[in-house]
Amino acid sequence: MAITTSRTTGGILPDGQQLTASRRRLFSMALQLFGERGYHAVSVRDITDALDQQPGAIYAHVSSKQQLLFELVKIGLEEHRDRLRAAVHAAGSDPVDQIRELVRAHVAVNLDYPALARMIAQETRSLDSEQREFALAVRAEAERTLTEVIEAGQRLGLFSETDTFLAVTAIGAIGIRAAEWWTPGAPRTRDEVAETYAQFALRLVCAAPQAPTPPVSD
Repeated sequence: MAITTSRTTGGILPDGQQLTASRRRLFSMALQLFGERGYHAVSVRDITDALDQQPGAIYAHVSSKQQLLFELVKIGLEEHRDRLRAAVHAAGSDPVDQIRELVRAHVAVNLDYPALARMIAQETRSLDSEQREFALAVRAEAERTLTEVIEAGQRLGLFSETDTFLAVTAIGAIGIRAAEWWTPGAPRTRDEVAETYAQFALRLVCAAPQAPTPPVSD
């Protein structure tokens, strides 16, 4: 008996991923169950029962439950990294504009896919060593993008000589924290939250706060 009536199975994963409808449905359901119960408390049968499928159906898409977790982590981290890179490119050459757009993109992607963001934060440790190494490498690419912008601003005298590692760590934390409390019905919109956090980030690196700019559609 399917138990999907209280759950959605679409829209919680990035649209840009090349997933078949059945694969997207599987990944979405697994993400929801991992988020509700924790990865280790969810069995393959739990996932296939929720989809009203036989337990063996999952193996047409992944080799194991852990492979399913890895694919979800990979989707989320690569989407985050790619959005940050696109934000820097769109911002032009000014590090102040780049920081603002980077942080707006960072917060926005966490608010667009909060279940995915929370699961990655909680369950990356459940990957095997090779999978975890890959995940940490993708995360490091995103962090390096932010680090390079801060260092460029410091060289130009636009930012103070603050501790870059701590600045990157603090900015990273605000995205996942926002994913923990924000909902579409919250008093502040997604774009308002992203813009406000971008202003906080500018203060963190000691750049003068900038006048808000209209949000750019993703």
